[in-house]
Amino acid sequence: MGIEYLKRGKAEAVRAEDDAKIRSSVEGILKEIELHGDVAVRNLSEKFDNYSPQSFKLSQSDIDALMSNVSDREMADIKFAQQQVRNFAQAQRDSMLDIEVEPIPGVILGHKNIPVQSVGCYVPGGKFPMVASAHMSVATATVAGVPRIVAATPPFKGKPNPAVIAAMHLGGAHEIYILGGIQAIGAMAIGTETVKPVHMLVGPGNAYVAEAKRQLFGRVGIDLFAGPTETMVIADTTVDSELCATDLLGQAEHGYDSPAVLVTNSRHLAEGTLSEIDRLLNILPTAETARVSWADYGEVILCDTYDEMLSVANEIASEHVQVMTDRDDWFLEHMTSYGALFLGARTNVANGDKVIGTNHTLPTKKAGRYTGGLWVGKFLKTHSYQKVTTDAAATMIGEYGSRLCMLEGFVGHAEQCNVRVRRYGGINVPYGGAAPHRDAAE
Repeated sequence: MGIEYLKRGKAEAVRAEDDAKIRSSVEGILKEIELHGDVAVRNLSEKFDNYSPQSFKLSQSDIDALMSNVSDREMADIKFAQQQVRNFAQAQRDSMLDIEVEPIPGVILGHKNIPVQSVGCYVPGGKFPMVASAHMSVATATVAGVPRIVAATPPFKGKPNPAVIAAMHLGGAHEIYILGGIQAIGAMAIGTETVKPVHMLVGPGNAYVAEAKRQLFGRVGIDLFAGPTETMVIADTTVDSELCATDLLGQAEHGYDSPAVLVTNSRHLAEGTLSEIDRLLNILPTAETARVSWADYGEVILCDTYDEMLSVANEIASEHVQVMTDRDDWFLEHMTSYGALFLGARTNVANGDKVIGTNHTLPTKKAGRYTGGLWVGKFLKTHSYQKVTTDAAATMIGEYGSRLCMLEGFVGHAEQCNVRVRRYGGINVPYGGAAPHRDAAE
């Protein structure tokens, strides 16, 4: 029978048309920010968020006042979650070593891991205050040693959300702006009269935020293409439809364009999950959002074999892939394209989103084929260096370099090598010629 779709989402052509509209809109808004700076940013904030404070940047007294509205229990929970993220980020950082080797006597090669010098961390929060996103970007950048961390988040119900601001401040943000969407991304990347531009943008967001980051890439670095949330459940008869439906809708509530896909080899589970989703949508408080997302982007794919399930999963390359089967570790071994894996029925995506310690800023739109998610290493640049310390090494490497440059016709390059051969080896190489070949024994 092969692979059968019991439910499909929007056709790819329709999705592409939606993407094209977003691209055009973002391009125009970024141009406005570049031309008009703070005035454009304020106009955009008024237009999209109905928010126009005296200053978008929070002062220390603003931060202190907002944090005083966070309860002791909430503050303890924020600190616990942030500590898990810091602990895992630190373990990852400890695995990244500076190296120095001497492959040939007198030739020293090495690399250093240097933090990006300034980053802009976008923390979504217009629809839901994404407290956890502050841990993922701000706290991880702090662990990496970034010396200037700028954080931006939209107003929530017309004002800064105290819990989000607390998480940003505790995470180590040096500057906090109450700005959302494209205006936040543009201000941090392009800069304005009052916002100094950053070297790199990180953090998830809606389709407009993701597209703004994509258009600004090159002018600044970006972490990855992290657009609307995607989730996939790979399941067999070891779990039931309630678990599958709950996990699919739990992510579909993010927004109106959050793909949620079930891949299974059980028709009974597939049909049961479709029925269970209908039941849950009648009682889920966020059903208004999740229902649209499921209708337009939900899919149920029925396969014959585990190999087919694996093939479909790798092709879709979903952001979150939850595996609940009798062979979870087999999928861990063979999956090649995804954002993050959540293995076993005891594990769920919400753990990763909020508290368990792995980073929840993950690749979407099939970007998992070529990149992983945000991690401490994204904030570090690995720079190589080289040093020649002996005359013999300068002569030997120079001779090889001279001949290889001439092989490509780069006479000026060759002369860089030749001058060292003459100076440190006492070997006469005519200007514009290639160094002689000498036997290694010589």
